[in-house]
Amino acid sequence: MRQISYADAGMEAFIEEMERDPTTFHLSTDAPPPLVDKFGTSRVRGTPIAEGALTGMAIGAAGSGFRPIIDWRMVTFSFVAMDQVVNQASKIHYMFGGQTKFPILYRCTVGGGLRMAAQHSQSPYSMFMNLAGLKMILPSTPYDTKGLLKTAIRDDNPVISFESTRLLTMMGEVPEEEYTIPFGVADIKREGKDVTIVALAWLVHEALAAAETLEAEGISVEVVDPRTLVPMDTETIRASVRKTGRLVVADEAGPTCGASAEIAALVTEDPSTFKCLKASVRRVCALQVPIPYSPTLEDVVFPNREKIAAAVRTVMAEA
Repeated sequence: MRQISYADAGMEAFIEEMERDPTTFHLSTDAPPPLVDKFGTSRVRGTPIAEGALTGMAIGAAGSGFRPIIDWRMVTFSFVAMDQVVNQASKIHYMFGGQTKFPILYRCTVGGGLRMAAQHSQSPYSMFMNLAGLKMILPSTPYDTKGLLKTAIRDDNPVISFESTRLLTMMGEVPEEEYTIPFGVADIKREGKDVTIVALAWLVHEALAAAETLEAEGISVEVVDPRTLVPMDTETIRASVRKTGRLVVADEAGPTCGASAEIAALVTEDPSTFKCLKASVRRVCALQVPIPYSPTLEDVVFPNREKIAAAVRTVMAEA
């Protein structure tokens, strides 16, 4: 099967969906040349740096029968539009009594690793998870990126796609034939029997690397990628923990009120899963600090394969 990059997989999804549905259009402060060349400036607009306006325009357009794709670029820039997201996009379908659909895809990059300092190295998806009315995807491979983005564009609700900056150039197998990936279906990236690692985005690959190291030590690790944050595939995660009896959650975001805390709670609040635990749940997250510009300090702040492996050894030692 052919291999393409994570970024190119996303671009293919946009091209295919804009070809399929003429009501789909793209707005961004930096219009992608491949889309402009194919669809022209009537459907692919480069806009002023005004994320609040872009985000609000999408809501009006969606309510009028269009399917807008809004590229915030870095998640940092979405904060300029928080009123539109929090008070409008997430609630408007409900407040209209379900009479109008609002199909919108908001897209942004998250995470660190590029030495871009505190404002441009964030993973604040839990801020959005706290809102009812939004769906959220967090793909970790080119295959998942394309399939989830196509589903997101076709969905009749507002969807936010969080895409890892570290993964944009990563290559992976993507079929040429048509496919989509349903929301709320996790992917078991590696099967194991001793410990479950639920990992998000870039840390899926760090977890897989840790699993290789741990296999040489006689520890069998199962790696689960939720792929979508809302809806979350709770049952796949719980079933894996019931099998292994141990859970480590790896997330590039900070731990406080984060997606890692939600995943831990989903496991421990279920009696049938909780009674299968042989050790306490461990989380491997970024430190709760602004992300430093210094490369040396940034590497200390973020989780990695060594920290994940250490957490697995800790839960194994508790049994």
